[in-house]
Order: sequence, then structure tokens, then C-alpha cells
Amino acid sequence: MKHIAIGQAGGPTAVVNATLAGFVRALNQNCSLTFIMNGYEGLVNDYLLHADDDIISEVIAHEKVPGAALGAGRYPLSEEQIAQSVKTLRKFQIDTLVFIGGNGTMEALAKIKAEADRHGYPLQTLGLPKTVDNDLAGTDHSPGFGSAAKYVAHVTRDMGRDLLAMTNFEQVRIVETMGRNAGWLAAAAGLLKEHAEDGPHFIGLPEKPLNPDFLFNQISESIKCYGAALIVVSEGVRWEKGKRVKRDQVNGRPILGGISQSIEQTVKQNMDVVVRSELLGMNQRSCAAAVSPTDFHEAVQIGKVGAKWLFEGASDVMVALQRADGPGYAVDFLPVSLQTVVQKGERQLPDRFSDDLNAYNEWLRPLVGERLPVYPPPLQRRHNNGHIRIGSQQK
Repeated sequence: MKHIAIGQAGGPTAVVNATLAGFVRALNQNCSLTFIMNGYEGLVNDYLLHADDDIISEVIAHEKVPGAALGAGRYPLSEEQIAQSVKTLRKFQIDTLVFIGGNGTMEALAKIKAEADRHGYPLQTLGLPKTVDNDLAGTDHSPGFGSAAKYVAHVTRDMGRDLLAMTNFEQVRIVETMGRNAGWLAAAAGLLKEHAEDGPHFIGLPEKPLNPDFLFNQISESIKCYGAALIVVSEGVRWEKGKRVKRDQVNGRPILGGISQSIEQTVKQNMDVVVRSELLGMNQRSCAAAVSPTDFHEAVQIGKVGAKWLFEGASDVMVALQRADGPGYAVDFLPVSLQTVVQKGERQLPDRFSDDLNAYNEWLRPLVGERLPVYPPPLQRRHNNGHIRIGSQQK
């Protein structure tokens, strides 16, 4: 009987539990299932949970709940801990290891497989993708990204209307999104922009260093035309010839964040405007109200396909999404080797999208998964000698 262990690792998403539930539901009854708690740390430290009927019901009940039902977190594996992971698998006679995660998760899974091979321990491995940054190689997009992109797009448009209402008090707002080395999520801020007055008026991406003079000019032009400037930047943006802003380190991993504050201070020092910075924070990846129908459906399907592939003998691969040819939006599920995912590294926003955000929006729109409401153009107050002109009448 196959003994499968599954865990979740890395930062959670709003649909990572949907993948887990899809996987568990699709499993053949003729297998033993173990849940790994708290990601790779749980594998190293024997924090495992046998999946009886009650536990399985609890896991499936989390299908539409954000976060990671099994616990996830970041836990960089040393060579010793990789060896210990294989010892844990041997100890509990686990012959199949599945992890849901992003780049680091897939790399760790490949290393554990290599260690098992060195010791002659037959281990089947499978990766199930997730990331809100959408920087995972080998797949068109990853579950979790569509919902995060929908959230960012909504929030940006709404904050833009809020800012337009306050131009006599505040003229510039700097909004910071997630995105360490790739601008997929920040670029999504413009998805719902229908009118020139609406934000964002500028989007800063990690792929393109930020020139201060260019930014000042963009802000000046927006204020001149619309009375305000809403700027969106990815956390991984860096100044031209400068370094990225880091807040701290945890387990040797730099925690990005704060570029919006750096921009705020720079604008204050160089422009006579009132400016405020905003961090969107963890709500980008945890807002259940913003879950995209497409994202949820694909997250579930990823789990189902992965379970099916295990019983067909697939190993050392990640389940990848590829857009199908033809009119309309559809995806195929294809295996991509874990080594390919690792070797290609983080996938940045390509030039064809960063140079043409309209093309990017067309690519992105199906992932958001529904026709979102359109706002009317903002009401424009035009002043004439201190009076407000309404239509052709003057009061």
C-alpha cells in the first residue's frame, strides 16, 4: 500500500487549502495518508499527523479558508536537515512525498529526492505549485496569484478614488505590494483602470530600477492633470544605482518592505506636496472575499491532477499550468521536472508585459475570473474665478 505524506510550505495564499482539499478528495482509498505539519520543519522534527477520517474531514472543511491548514512557514534546510528528512521518511515508511509551495519548496523537494537516491531509498516526489508572486518557473501562472492580483487591482482603484476626493489635503499616495524580484503582482494594480484620472498613475517594478527624476516628473504631470498621483511599487523595487530596502532578516532570509516609505521621504524632500505611503500587507494573500473563481477552480484541479498522477507513477515533477491553444481561456495540466523549475529560478515579468501593460492586462484578465464592475468617470470640478461651473451654468 502506498504511503503518501503531504505538506504545505512558504507563504500561504487564499487558495492553498483548496489544492490540499482537491488532492485529498482525489486520493485512492487504497493508500495511507500522513499530513506534515508546519512545512519542512515538521518533516525534520517528526511533526506528522496520521490522516484518519476525522482529520481528513477537518482538512476538507478548510477548502475555502485562507492560510495553510497544515501550517507552512519558511524553513531553509541545511544538508543535515535534508538528511534528517530522509530519515523521517524511512522511519515512518513513507514512500511518496508531496509538497505544495513555490520556488524554495520545489528546490527543497528536489534536494530531498536526491538525498533519498544517494541512500538507495525509493522515494516518489511531486510538487503542487502556489505563490502570489507568480514567479514560479515552468508554469504559465500559479494558484494564489489570480486572487492576490484581483485584490491588488480592486484596492488600487478604490484607493485612487479615495485620493481624488482628498486633493486639498493629500496629493500623492505611494502603495507598496508584494513581489520580491518580480513585478507580476504590482503590475496587476492597473487591471481595472478605465479612466485616466484613476490610479495607478505610475507602477514601479523590480525589473526596472527607479529613476528619481523620472518619478518626480510622473508625479508632477499627474497632479497637474488630475490633482493627485497614485503610485504603486513592488516591495522589490530599488532606486537606480541603489539597493533594495530591507526591514530585517529571519533565518537568514531578508525581509523586504519599506520602499514606499523611502519614496515618500524622497518625494517630500524634493517636491512641495503632501505624500503618504501605504503597505498593503498580508491581506494581499489572505483575503477570502477577493478569491478569484478561476483561481479557486484551478487550485482544486491542481490537487486532483497531482493525486491522479501519483497512481500513474509520475515522480520528480511539478504539476504545471499551460494555456491551451484556441479561442477563449482554458488550461492544460502538464508535468515539468523539479530540476527544470529549480534551474530556471525566479520568473520575472517579461519585457513584452512590462513594456506593454495593456497586453499584460489581457493576459491577466482570465485569471481574475469574472467581469468586474466598471466605475463611471470621476466627476471633475472645474473652477472659474473661484466659482464652480456645472454644465453651462455658473453659480
